[in-house]
Amino acid sequence: MGLFDSLKRAAENAIKKEATKAVNNAAQSIGKGRNHTESFSFSALPTTVEELQALPEAKLDSAFKTAALTVAVLCNFENNADKMFEMLDWLKGPENVSPFEKQFIKERLTGKAYKAFAFFAGATPQNGYKPTAPYTITVIENPYSFDNENWAILYVQSAGADNPYGIKLRKKPSTGEWFLNDIQCLSDIRVPTADDKWA
Repeated sequence: MGLFDSLKRAAENAIKKEATKAVNNAAQSIGKGRNHTESFSFSALPTTVEELQALPEAKLDSAFKTAALTVAVLCNFENNADKMFEMLDWLKGPENVSPFEKQFIKERLTGKAYKAFAFFAGATPQNGYKPTAPYTITVIENPYSFDNENWAILYVQSAGADNPYGIKLRKKPSTGEWFLNDIQCLSDIRVPTADDKWA
């Protein structure tokens, strides 16, 4: 009986050891190379196409750069919407912002321009979504971001939302540049605390 118990215990320990190793390996490999993030910092946010083009990220040689610039440009809505649309036109490359897209952006940001700033580090509902300088934003890739060739959906996390929001991008193979395709990150978020009657 003693020998049987010893063999049984040894077998159980071996199974536990292998199970633990399998769980650890699985945990380490989840999202490996697939939940990549890149952060970008801007000493000042662009207010004109010329300022936008002067930024190092304006090479548009990665989808991450274009996504970060898109949010930086949206922050200019309240300051000068026309200049913002000129910058978005440039980020869209061969296409322009359509009348429908312009209307959509205006509806989403009028009276709620803080939504664009909420993606930057330091912005919180409590401080009215005022980010800290330099303006730093993190762009997130998930396991499905690059499922379709020459297309990507990357994500940015708002301080006023529980889940990250998307930005759709398209690559121009002849130049290797990534251009803005669709802004999907302007859903409503928690209002600034100062404006929240239930706060």
